[in-house]
Amino acid sequence: MTDHMIRVLTLDGAIRVSVAATTFLVEEVRRRQQTDPTATVAVGRLATATALMGSLLKGVQRIGLTVEGNGPLQRIQAETDALGHVRATLKVAHAGLPPRDGRFDVAGAIGHAGFLHVIKDLDLKEPYRGMVQLVSSEIAEDLAYYFTTSEQTPSSVALGVELGQQAEVVAAGGFLLQLMPDTDETVVERLSEHLAKLPPTTRMLRQGLSPEAIAERLLESYPYRILGSTELKFTCNCSQRQALNLLRTLGADELDRLIEEDGGASVTCEYCKEVYTVTADVLGQLRASL
Repeated sequence: MTDHMIRVLTLDGAIRVSVAATTFLVEEVRRRQQTDPTATVAVGRLATATALMGSLLKGVQRIGLTVEGNGPLQRIQAETDALGHVRATLKVAHAGLPPRDGRFDVAGAIGHAGFLHVIKDLDLKEPYRGMVQLVSSEIAEDLAYYFTTSEQTPSSVALGVELGQQAEVVAAGGFLLQLMPDTDETVVERLSEHLAKLPPTTRMLRQGLSPEAIAERLLESYPYRILGSTELKFTCNCSQRQALNLLRTLGADELDRLIEEDGGASVTCEYCKEVYTVTADVLGQLRASL
């Protein structure tokens, strides 16, 4: 089963749901970032959350999530566009924390004091920026809190990453369920009770359930239609030109130092870890352009 996400809407328009399978995407992030198990789960949850929020985009719009906390991981970032191109990174790739109560200590790795930042590039003059304090540092609850308080959209978010014996990602995915305005309270109560009885998303994925089948489990009492499906994959938009633009911002003195002392420079993309090598001659051209 390939990584993909579906968007569904109940026929009465009261509930919209996005369900994503992100196993291969998260494994690619783990491989590139060389994370330890706890960090893998943390960045995998954020990458999945970002992919799910991508279901709300269209055209050339983009969205980015950043979690900053006082834990050992310090900062986690993920970005996506409307086409399912996702990338993610961490400031520190190793949490160095043992499991807690039989689970990876994601909250401890992120830290119990910090913020969730949401940046939406909606192809307008200025991007939208939102921020909420972390309420649990488990990411799913924090994102649900953001939707409820900042966008006034009651939401339920589930995110999961399961690892194998070699710390590889064997299952990852989640769902974003949102209630539209003026939804009847009885629907809210009944839906909450139903969601509480469902197994974790990763367990359903390990059982072979597709996002379509998971959506059916989520909305078994509500007729719905599938609005669309999007393939999800790790994609980085870094380039040699971006590396040169970054070096240009260093200024004349630093460029002179790189030319004289190092004989060139290298720039590593924080997302995909691609290394861009720049010769002294090219640095000289940059220096002259300043």
